[in-house]
Amino acid sequence: MRIWDIEPKYLCRNHLLGEHRELHALWNIITLSKSGYRNHPETKRWKGKLAALYKRHEKLAGEMSFRGYTHASPLDQKLATGVEHQTVYLNTIEEQRSILKSKPCPCLLS
Repeated sequence: MRIWDIEPKYLCRNHLLGEHRELHALWNIITLSKSGYRNHPETKRWKGKLAALYKRHEKLAGEMSFRGYTHASPLDQKLATGVEHQTVYLNTIEEQRSILKSKPCPCLLS
């Protein structure tokens, strides 16, 4: 499970759509108190930051629409509470860029 902190325009199709799918899973884990992945580091860093997670989702959805994908899975904005900006990173932005550069995909080329 990974939510990147890099602008979505730099993500390849697979990473963009994959993150969107994982963000929805993470949102459900937190908002519905699901047990799966509850103790995952990615889940822990977003607890109390649903407003920030909502913003990330909107960025992903915006990029998906820009690329011509149909987005039909909005989040409930009423649940977007807590901190509005993510300040905890599992990897720094530069480390995330390096991770993406090392993958056999066209990430970061946009």
